Amino acid sequence: MYALLEFIKLLLKLYIIVLFAAAIMSWLVVFNVVNTRHPAVAMIGEFLYRITEPVLRPIRQRLPNFGGIDISFIVVMLGIIFIQMVIIDNLEAALRY
Repeated sequence: MYALLEFIKLLLKLYIIVLFAAAIMSWLVVFNVVNTRHPAVAMIGEFLYRITEPVLRPIRQRLPNFGGIDISFIVVMLGIIFIQMVIIDNLEAALRY
């Protein structure tokens, strides 16, 4: 059971890294730092969009409009950190006893 919880923690950490990458990619596209017509950039952007959008879309729909500022990344990251620190750590502590 510990191995399963450690695997879940690893997946959550990897998803946080993917969220950071998607946020940075979106900023680079908005500020015209990267050319989205380049095949490699388009492929990376599409991958990050497909991985993060199913989680971010429901959050964006429930959040109020902040004038073009997208904080759904922060909300999802805080949710993942909550899952890691509270739920999984408490499950590990409960399994010890």
